[in-house]
Amino acid sequence: MEDVAREAGVSRALVSLVMRGRSNVSEERRRRVQDAAARLGYRPNAMARSLASQRTRTVGVILDDLANPFFAEIAGGIEQFAAEVGYQLLLGAGGRQARRERSALATLLEYRVDGIILVSPRMPISDIAAAASEAPLVIVGRSVRRPDADCVLINETHGTELVLHHLVELGHTEIVHVDGGSGAGGPQRRAAYLRGMRARRLGARSRVIPGDFTEEAGLDAAQQLLRDGELPTAVFAANDLVAAGLLSGLDRAGVEVPGEVSIVGYDNIGIAHLGHVSLTTVDQPRAEMGALALELLLDRIDNHRPSAFRLIEPTLVVRSTSAPPRTG
Repeated sequence: MEDVAREAGVSRALVSLVMRGRSNVSEERRRRVQDAAARLGYRPNAMARSLASQRTRTVGVILDDLANPFFAEIAGGIEQFAAEVGYQLLLGAGGRQARRERSALATLLEYRVDGIILVSPRMPISDIAAAASEAPLVIVGRSVRRPDADCVLINETHGTELVLHHLVELGHTEIVHVDGGSGAGGPQRRAAYLRGMRARRLGARSRVIPGDFTEEAGLDAAQQLLRDGELPTAVFAANDLVAAGLLSGLDRAGVEVPGEVSIVGYDNIGIAHLGHVSLTTVDQPRAEMGALALELLLDRIDNHRPSAFRLIEPTLVVRSTSAPPRTG
């Protein structure tokens, strides 16, 4: 900065103001500083600035599964807001494994990020608590009640109720659920499905096929249903990837959707919009969830306050994969 200041004929303090993008600098002096920096090949030293300010202006984000577009769309919401407020992201992924999440978390803490956002983490509460003691923390998609961490959640009960109400209103009573296993949201949707079926006096017809939040789980569930010999009239899939696997598996067997089986997914990721898929699904506002998580994190970084809990209400998007059951 001393070299740039000397080249531009201004003070070091003014160079600092220009490099930080402050508005209280005249355009003529700003241009002189920028031209001098360009001639000298000057680039601000982020490490030096972080030492001076005690901030790195970076946020760590750990996603459960990069293969699932749901998480990429949440990360997109975080990144868009981060760009607006001058923050950078360091991304890690757990690959649906707690062990890999712990490794990614340790790396982010080593880089001294200002805070961390965990998206649908699978690691034990003890690991999350340890991380919260070292850096401000926000958790998306999993309820963790701690005084030193914030949560952004979807109302899973309401989302599941939207699915069951839609299918029962169409006339379905044979509704199978392919669950998401132990992944964040999976147990909650499974429990809400069972409660909802009982509340509609359909408890005896409840059936849960164990799965995971993957397309392969949907394919396996389709094969299991086909082996049974008698298909249900509707399937509630734990997420849109599971629904895509079901659609593929049933299509290969010549089963018409929604003519013979209606399918409803969860998430409303990009593939649900595609014309040849046109999936009825529960919409989780992914970008909004990501932006809200970063907003809470930045507030937690700046202010020592009690934990915040944000519950977002999902909506149902009806498309072409659900219809009344075929009669006769």
